[in-house]
Amino acid sequence: MIEDDLRAAFARREALTPPTGPVRAAIDRAVVRRRRRRLRLRVAGTALAVVAAALAGFTAIAPRPPETANLLATPSPTPTGALNVLLLGLDQAGGGRRADSVLLVHVPADRSRLYLVSLPRDLLVPIPGRGTDKLNASFTFGAGPAGKDLAAGYRATRQVVAELTGVRIDAGAVLTYQATRELTDAVGGVPVCLPAAVRSVHTQRRFPAGCQTLGGTAAVDLLRQRYGLRDGGLDRDRNAGRYAAGLLTRIREDGVLTNPVLLNRLVSQAGSGLVTDTGETSLLTLLSLAGKAATVDPVVVGLPVRYTEKEPFGFRLDPALAPGFLEALRTDRLGEWTAAHPKQVTALR
Repeated sequence: MIEDDLRAAFARREALTPPTGPVRAAIDRAVVRRRRRRLRLRVAGTALAVVAAALAGFTAIAPRPPETANLLATPSPTPTGALNVLLLGLDQAGGGRRADSVLLVHVPADRSRLYLVSLPRDLLVPIPGRGTDKLNASFTFGAGPAGKDLAAGYRATRQVVAELTGVRIDAGAVLTYQATRELTDAVGGVPVCLPAAVRSVHTQRRFPAGCQTLGGTAAVDLLRQRYGLRDGGLDRDRNAGRYAAGLLTRIREDGVLTNPVLLNRLVSQAGSGLVTDTGETSLLTLLSLAGKAATVDPVVVGLPVRYTEKEPFGFRLDPALAPGFLEALRTDRLGEWTAAHPKQVTALR
């Protein structure tokens, strides 16, 4: 009897029960939003790694120390002035590491384009506590005999570069060649145009003059070459700039940063992290600004130098051109300087 009364009571109130369809739909929408949010976080991390690699033409594979900045940090207030990002490419994985390539990425206040300024590794500079030595030695002194303290090596080089150029270094990263193969292959190869043929002293591979698309192994091979080139290390710096510009072009044309599938593949292939220094500005904000400036081809230019035949052997600042160049860099007028000195700009095609 009681059971029959209960059934009747539930039957009378069944019409008052809200339909389950909208509730189910709301739950499904919440699940989708959560999944999309997780995907956006994964994609954002990949995009930052790709852009950072593209800026330098090298890929980041250095082990991440505890103090490494969080790539997904909340965006900071957007800077309005020019920015300078220091990128160091290491030459080997063993002890006694040196900064084989030193690249200063200048982002002008108008965000019109990127300026990739190569600083010769053999440039003779004053190193605090070490006297005069080559620029790439500053990283070795900072990183220690085993070359393991990458953050300290970066800080030592950053100090030297800041004093040399007179500009504030807003951010930077330590990079190696190790993942260049994976990144290059993941984007389908990188276009590079060479003004003259290059033969590898390591593999005997021949890179013909003209435009070509390099796979990962070939790209690494080219980036290592300096012997046999007319201007030695300076030509290697120019080729590194050409590679960086080609990588930026490939990423921009292929819409890589908006392709979740490719981004996920890149993050799995191209790195175990970045050793970064973002200063007062988050990496997310810095790369957002750099991305705006990367919508057109970058300008690749080298710090004007001259080789000295006197000991210690190496490069010194060109007394005729370097003062004006550095002044233009400090006052954010590199566009005017490069337009007035087209021979100092590396041809990309």
